[in-house]
Amino acid sequence: MNNKVALVTGASSGIGKAVALAYAKQGAKVVVANRRKEKGEETVAEIRQAGGEAAAYAVDISKANQVESLIKFVVEKYGQLDYACNNAGVSGDLVPLADCTEENWQHVIQINLSGIFHSMKYEIPELLKTGGSIVNITSVMGQLGMPYAAAYSASKHGIIGLTKSAALEYAAQGIRINALGPAFIQTPLLDVLGEEAVDQLRQKHPIGRLGTPEEVAEMVIWLSSEKASFATGSYYPLDGGYMAQ
Repeated sequence: MNNKVALVTGASSGIGKAVALAYAKQGAKVVVANRRKEKGEETVAEIRQAGGEAAAYAVDISKANQVESLIKFVVEKYGQLDYACNNAGVSGDLVPLADCTEENWQHVIQINLSGIFHSMKYEIPELLKTGGSIVNITSVMGQLGMPYAAAYSASKHGIIGLTKSAALEYAAQGIRINALGPAFIQTPLLDVLGEEAVDQLRQKHPIGRLGTPEEVAEMVIWLSSEKASFATGSYYPLDGGYMAQ
């Protein structure tokens, strides 16, 4: 990926950070995008310490105008866009559907689903120039239901439909677009659950453990690269056997 440019949203921690580091390891210049620029700067510092090139940008992907400005920054900074990993997302409140507030519903949908719509809307015109690829991070909950997380599950289902439709629209124009659905990954998002709940989640995976951000990043790199040149419009679970049950 030398001389290529990658954009990663939600890249200050967890999966997004691992993806940004992996792109840089492959030689790409990376734009690290997330809400808090100072947190993104920490990822940038790690990339630079390893000899890579990166820049941070603060963005709220639920705001279309901010995403448009982000893509302008990428092109002004590095001249092009080759890869995009749309990873930013939130879990929302864990409550029964009838107790889900309108505010929580809108918050989750605006970030998880509308945020990826905004991202692709402004990424695609630049990717048409480079024949680039997009990997949208969804979840196994994009194929399954999850109690107490109706908004989250609905948003992740939506990402898969959005991915497939966009992939069909742009396949003949040289852009590949895929969705990657991790099961439960050991990231800061799980910290709120407590060790007992995390252990219960661990037992739900036939492989006997949670996934790591680095494992997700490896698959993002493959889907982004020419090694996956025939892959588009697909959903790829990365779940330790979760969906095979």
